[in-house]
Amino acid sequence: MPKIIILISTYSLYAIGQKVEILGMTKFAVRLRAGIEAKKFRYGYPWIYSNDIISDRRTKSLTPGSFATLVDYDKNPICLVTVNPNSKIFARIMDFNLGATIDGNWIKDRIIKALTVREEIFKDPFYRMINAEADGLPGLIVDRFDKVVVIQPNAFWADSMCKVIASSIKEVCEIDVVIKNSSGRSRKLEGLDDKNAVFFGDGPELPISVPMNGAIYKADVLGGQKTGLFYDQRQNQKFVAGLASGKVVLDVFCHVGGFGLAAIAAGASKVSFVDSSANALELVKIGAAEMKKSSNVNTIQGDAFEVMKELAGSGHLYDIVICDPPAFVTSRNSLQSGLRAYEKMAKLGASVTRENGTLVLCSCSQLAGLTKFRNACVRGIGREGRRGQLIHTGFAAADHPMHLQLLDNSYLKSLVFRL
Repeated sequence: MPKIIILISTYSLYAIGQKVEILGMTKFAVRLRAGIEAKKFRYGYPWIYSNDIISDRRTKSLTPGSFATLVDYDKNPICLVTVNPNSKIFARIMDFNLGATIDGNWIKDRIIKALTVREEIFKDPFYRMINAEADGLPGLIVDRFDKVVVIQPNAFWADSMCKVIASSIKEVCEIDVVIKNSSGRSRKLEGLDDKNAVFFGDGPELPISVPMNGAIYKADVLGGQKTGLFYDQRQNQKFVAGLASGKVVLDVFCHVGGFGLAAIAAGASKVSFVDSSANALELVKIGAAEMKKSSNVNTIQGDAFEVMKELAGSGHLYDIVICDPPAFVTSRNSLQSGLRAYEKMAKLGASVTRENGTLVLCSCSQLAGLTKFRNACVRGIGREGRRGQLIHTGFAAADHPMHLQLLDNSYLKSLVFRL
C-alpha cells in the first residue's frame, strides 16, 4: 500500500470579523489497535476509547481539542476525529469527509440542520437546539430561550472553539445573548474548567419566562442548574398533565416545577412542590404567579425522602405523585446503590399515592438502563404492598434526538403507574 503523507499546519478562520486561531486539521494519525473492529466506527459509532488505540509517546502528547485522522490497524483512513488524551473517550468522530475543515462554516452548516428540525417541531423558540453527537457536534449542548442561548461545551474541541460556535449561532439565529455554562460532571471528565462566560450581549438580570405545555416556567440561565431549565421532560409532562384535571398532585424533586406547573395549567386543583432548593421553589412561585395560579400552589423545602416519609406518616395522599430526581447513578461503581435509591423512591412514592392514583417515577441515570430502573421501581412498589399497572413509558423529548449508534445509552426514562 502506498504511503499517505498529510502535511497540514495551524490555520486561521474568520467569524464575524474576528480572526480565531485553532489547531491544525489531521495533524496526526490515530491508529486502532490490532483486534479492534474498525467496522463499527465506519458505521458511525462516535466514540473511540483510550483502550481502542495504539498509545505511545506521540499520541499521549497530542493537544486536547486538536484534530486527527482515525485509521484502522492496517492504516486505512476511517474519519476525521477530535482527540483528548486525558479523557477515557480519547477521540470523537467529527466528519467522514477526510478533507473537511472544522471552522465556522462547518459548524454553521450543522447548526442550520439542527435548527431546521426544531423549527418543524416547535412553534415557539424554546428548545434544546443542539444535542451533541446526535446533531453532529460532539459534546456540544445548546439550549435556546428565545433571544438568549446557553451553550455547554462538554468536549475539549468545543470549548477551544467556543467563540467560533457562539458567532456561528448568532449568524444563524435571531438572538441577542450567548452564555457559556461550564458546570457539570462531563466537563470535569474532559479536564475542562468551570468558568462561565457571556459572549454577546448582557446576561439577563431576571429569570426568563418560558411557555411550555400551557404553563410558564422561570429559567435562571445564569445561576440555575445546568442551562436553567430541563426541556427533556416536555412530552412526559404533557402526558401526565392530561391526567391532572381536578386532581391533587405531589411533585417531588420538582426543580422549577416541570410536572406540577403543567398539571396546574391542565386543571389540577392543588399541587404541592417538594425540593431541597429554596431558589428553585421561589421560581415555582414566580411562574405560578405569572400564570395567575398562586392559590393552587404549596411549596415544601426539604429532603425529598424525608418529606415523603413525613407526608405518609401524617396520612397525606395524592391523586398523582411524581418523583423526578437528579441522577442516582453517576458511575458504574454507584449502580447498585443508585438502584436501591430508586427502589426506595418508588416505595415512598407509592406510600403517598391514593387508591387508583397515578405514580410517575423518572430516572436521568444513563448507566441505569430501562430494565434495571423499571425492575427497581416495581420492587419498591411491591415492598409498599401496592399492586398496579404500567400505563406509559416515556423518554426524552423530540428536541433531544438520539444518535443511531447510541440508542442503548438513552438516559431519560419516565414510568407512569396506575396503583
